[in-house]
Amino acid sequence: MNRHVAVVMGGPSAEREVSLTTGREVALALEGRGYRVSRVDAAKDLAERLRELEPDVVFNALHGRYGEDGTVQGLLEIMGLPYTHSGVLASALAIDKPMAIRLFRSVGLQCPEGVVTTPQAVLAGGVMPVPYVVKPTAEGSSVGVFIIKEEADLDRIRQLNRWAFGERVLVERYIAGRELTVVILDDKPLAVTEIRPYEGFYDYRAKYTDNQAEHVIPASLPEPVYEAAMDMALRAHAVLGCRDLTRADLRYDDSGDPSGLFLLEVNTQPGMTPLSLAPEQAAYAGIGFGELVGHLVEAAWRR
Repeated sequence: MNRHVAVVMGGPSAEREVSLTTGREVALALEGRGYRVSRVDAAKDLAERLRELEPDVVFNALHGRYGEDGTVQGLLEIMGLPYTHSGVLASALAIDKPMAIRLFRSVGLQCPEGVVTTPQAVLAGGVMPVPYVVKPTAEGSSVGVFIIKEEADLDRIRQLNRWAFGERVLVERYIAGRELTVVILDDKPLAVTEIRPYEGFYDYRAKYTDNQAEHVIPASLPEPVYEAAMDMALRAHAVLGCRDLTRADLRYDDSGDPSGLFLLEVNTQPGMTPLSLAPEQAAYAGIGFGELVGHLVEAAWRR
């Protein structure tokens, strides 16, 4: 395979370190399959670097702002470079959580009740009856997410030097129950995984530190709930206009039927670290990591 792939990783977002790990794993896997790989840390000179390299395909291994919100996708469109994962519009819609939720609800998908407000209003208290979740409107990897089970929990936000995640926050009703995720590959759901953190919730540390959470695949759910979770993820993927690979995060309140499923968000750039859920579900479906990343590259090349 003589195809030249630029693996774009790192960047300036809050998820830089995760992206560097994703990029490293992807680059090694592609080299193992015979691709010629250039590793590119996304900085302000990204366009110049890519012009110099003249890759056949860009593997977008970025996470968070700039790499996952349509910004880099727009640059690559202008440069005429094929790239992996979702396009400009789907990426921009998915990372804007309030906008994505409006689209999900437009096709009948159930999301937690929520309100968009300011960090100052949250800290003043009383924005919603406890328990609730406070999250940035446009971040991933659980960056800046806080579960408020009593008003005193707001002190954890007050202890931050400053709120660095934008002028708006999304406050949602906390759904007690199970954490589920579904990966979509080529418009088909792969499986449902239940995530069981050993303590707290599935936050940034639990996602990227070994021995912090158990992944149960396939999730032990009633068959109608399992099928409904996969259908919910697929419909969310479709309404956003996503392509290639996505991961939908859900909560299930253990009510015993599909009415207890709530869609939280869709991630258009799922992690590819050794602890990430998308490669794990692909492996469960019989798709090795090298095969998965090679497939994404070839899908981009065909476009």
